Amino acid sequence: MPGRYTPVDRVAVVIPVHNEERLLARALAGVQAAAASLRRLHPETCVSTVVVLDSCTDNSATIAMHAAGQDPGMQVLAVDFRNVGRTRNAGIRHVLAGGRDAAFGHRLWLANTDADSVVPEGWLTGQVAMAAVGADAVLGSVEPDPAGMDPELLRLWRAKHPFIEDHPHIYGANFGIRASAYRLAGGFPGKAVHEDRDLVVRLRRLGCRVKATDSIRVVTSGRTQARAPHGFSGYLMALALEQVAALER
Repeated sequence: MPGRYTPVDRVAVVIPVHNEERLLARALAGVQAAAASLRRLHPETCVSTVVVLDSCTDNSATIAMHAAGQDPGMQVLAVDFRNVGRTRNAGIRHVLAGGRDAAFGHRLWLANTDADSVVPEGWLTGQVAMAAVGADAVLGSVEPDPAGMDPELLRLWRAKHPFIEDHPHIYGANFGIRASAYRLAGGFPGKAVHEDRDLVVRLRRLGCRVKATDSIRVVTSGRTQARAPHGFSGYLMALALEQVAALER
């Protein structure tokens, strides 16, 4: 197995960004708080963040550069893919290019989230703890932000997505993986949607240990204006249409 029962001593957070000026600062603050918490509990662990700006035409670059100017552990990378799978992979390849020794892949943990999401303070410490007892990948849960979201749509979403351990869901906004497992499975594919699901399918086929948990839940945007037609917001829009159809019957 890639790194079973090998603790990690380096953590890298990768955040893809496409025109998220309204939500990005909050997302980065959440990651910085999680990184600070990990450093307090595990001062020997190196923590870094890579913000990958993909084809941004708004103020996202300015926000990211400002945050990086205040955080020496944060880097900003610009790409022009308009493709979240390629963008996530570019950020991880940037991290992997800094490999130092043969054990690097087993001891490096890659934590992934999104620019419209807010991670909890214990997000990284939770993933590191699961890695230490054998996880090659961690699938965290998410919850739509109730602010500005239709309460009935939120209720419907919660009914379909109970907050339980060993849940069946896969979210790029809350996904961690050991670098050796990432390499073994071939990394995120260059897909505009479901890049996270594709990778997890390959991990499981390879016999990697994948842990699904609700213990490090991430809050993500509850918007229904889909950036990707089959992504999370697109799914919420489909639920909303399902709700309307049920009322009309």
